[in-house]
Amino acid sequence: MAVRKKNRAEPGVSESIGFILIFTMVMTGIGLVTLYGYPMLINQQTSANERIMEKNMIVLQNDVKSLAYKTVPYKESSLKVEGGSLTVYNTMSTPAVSTIDIQDCPGAGSNVYLSTFHSGDLRYYSASADTDISLQNGAVVMRPHSRPGSSMLAEPRWFYDSATNAIVVNLIGFNSSDIFSLSGTGTVQMAMGNTNYTYISPLPGSLCIKYTPTSTQDYSVAWNNYFMKVLNNPPYTSVSPSGSPGTGLPITYTVSSTTPMTLVIKKYDVVIKGL
Repeated sequence: MAVRKKNRAEPGVSESIGFILIFTMVMTGIGLVTLYGYPMLINQQTSANERIMEKNMIVLQNDVKSLAYKTVPYKESSLKVEGGSLTVYNTMSTPAVSTIDIQDCPGAGSNVYLSTFHSGDLRYYSASADTDISLQNGAVVMRPHSRPGSSMLAEPRWFYDSATNAIVVNLIGFNSSDIFSLSGTGTVQMAMGNTNYTYISPLPGSLCIKYTPTSTQDYSVAWNNYFMKVLNNPPYTSVSPSGSPGTGLPITYTVSSTTPMTLVIKKYDVVIKGL
């Protein structure tokens, strides 16, 4: 006859206590994942959406360059917009994203070469990150809502030719029959519109370029850095800005030279057919 020996530890074993311990461990793991892991995943997804839209905007910028500078009549690009929406604001949208005026500086003459040029823009708004990425006037710029300032992700095509002492200003405006918006997968359809050229040589004196942002769409820090890079070319030209970037107030750049300057303004009209 088999005799079963008693284990003194058996009276302390309880299936209920074991279940409670395992259940507590599982719920603690779920809580840690929810508390720390899920927000991290959301942040990673938000960052990925922004990086993708930055690349998409540069693709659209290349399409605009093909229309304006290579005289391609029509371009379209398929893209996916996540975490926000892509909206087109044409040159007649109110309020304007920014305006540019170009004229002789006071005392040099009274000629106005460009009056209140409003480019419009293709703008992506990230709802989760509260950030704007805008394709405007041939440049891709980004502006966070949570802090002041802006940055230029891809530059437009303004340039200075030291051989002829010429400043070439390329301006690109967006036009559309309506305000289109895209969220999800769609196709941006663009066509070339009217073009206009202005050639002034020689300029009577210094040149004043005025950049006016809006309080809600202030990309003046990004544009200020670009203007100072392109227009300031010592010893040929020197630039004196008046105004503070990031304040929403106009900034005037006085471009001076010891020899007569030449100004070339090229305006391109890009028509957004649909998103």
